[in-house]
Amino acid sequence: MQKTVVLNVVGLSPSLLGPHTPRLCKFARGGRLATISSVLPAVTCSVQASYLTGKYPDEHGIVGNGWYFRDECEVKFWRQSNKLVQAPKVWEIAKALDPSFTCANLFWWYNMYSSVDYSVTPRPMYPADGRKLPDIYTQPAELRTALQERFGQFPLFNFWGPNTSIKATKWIADASRWVDERHDPTLTLIYLPHLDYCLQRYGPEQQKVAGDLRELDEVCSDLIEHYQDRGARVILLSEYGITSVSQPVHLNRVLRENGLLSVREELGRELLDAGASAAFAVADHQVAHVYVNDPARLPVVRALLEATDGVEQVLDAEGKKACHLDHPRSGELVVVAEPHAWFTYYYWLDDDRAPDYARTVDIHRKPGYDPVELFLDPQLRAPKAKVGLKLLRKRLGFRYLMDVIPLDATLVRGSHGRAPTDPSEGPLFLTDQTDLLDTNILDATDVHSLILQHLGALPAAQSARGIGSGS
Repeated sequence: MQKTVVLNVVGLSPSLLGPHTPRLCKFARGGRLATISSVLPAVTCSVQASYLTGKYPDEHGIVGNGWYFRDECEVKFWRQSNKLVQAPKVWEIAKALDPSFTCANLFWWYNMYSSVDYSVTPRPMYPADGRKLPDIYTQPAELRTALQERFGQFPLFNFWGPNTSIKATKWIADASRWVDERHDPTLTLIYLPHLDYCLQRYGPEQQKVAGDLRELDEVCSDLIEHYQDRGARVILLSEYGITSVSQPVHLNRVLRENGLLSVREELGRELLDAGASAAFAVADHQVAHVYVNDPARLPVVRALLEATDGVEQVLDAEGKKACHLDHPRSGELVVVAEPHAWFTYYYWLDDDRAPDYARTVDIHRKPGYDPVELFLDPQLRAPKAKVGLKLLRKRLGFRYLMDVIPLDATLVRGSHGRAPTDPSEGPLFLTDQTDLLDTNILDATDVHSLILQHLGALPAAQSARGIGSGS
């Protein structure tokens, strides 16, 4: 098969290709570009699963970055086991066609316990004393030691949170080149997240993210040059584009104020009690799954949501089928925000009663996605000094609570999840193989076939949908 690399440049859209990305513009001029009509929801886990399986969420089962696990009565985000993806992946199909095929997956999601040959993914350590230590999970296991000896500890706190920077993306890029030079995989999947986070902070205004665009342009061009020098075909794509938002919508507060959402108290704080709630929302950017435990209340819940300012659409059973979201993991209702709005997970009515994790970076405990984790609380007098003191406690072995995140959702200026009103603000597909792309608009599920075509595992213009799945 033909050596191929897929660079997943999260958040990049055609509208951002310009004066601050000269090298990417040069790559685009020499190749072929198409826009991608994304899946719903247009969020990381759902989109990646559609790209890698050629299926929609109603088939592969990844209905969001997280969902309500009904058997456990718990909301869980950012699971990592590849077993959750309920369809064959592109590397499994390629391996069946050519046993000599190998694949390296660098930081795409659901990367643990998959059938790729080389995997690297973030996996912090959580000692019993309450600390969170940066680390990675790899397969084979010895890759973990080799990479961190060569490039240092994975910079987890630059990967997500108020300290996010290009440093984490550069680490991933360096690790990718190292894996390629030593193992020469046929297909390499690389996740480059930096642009995603600054765009959620500031929105898609080029002047506000000009420095970030230039940093990313350099990282991407270095990777493109490396892989082209090694004879690889290069695909550069994104999962979604970021659009400007100005209105946070608190669906869970609406449900609570109407007696539908239940909480329990712990140490004076309120925690969502999903199993005891008649209805609650799992917020995920501009889309929310609403789980209605009491079927008799479904009409009331739907009417409330449809009357909520900032809600554009409420999908019922028929609506979910039309949008390929009819899956047991989905909520009874799926809510889509208006273009300028996004959904918070907030369910408390008094900030003094908010759970302690609300003011921290805690992506696994929160029952919904929280982009406010990208900000330091502007009301703190000396935030850097406060962070420094807490890190000192950490180094001394004391327990600490890094409660420096604000509860002001209006700080967020960019979001995604719904289809953009302008395709130039949506995801893109770029290739240096102009003969393998004959359209200007792709469906998200077409990416699967295009990867196989770049590998030479599938004739050009032939769909791979259904291969290996028995359909």
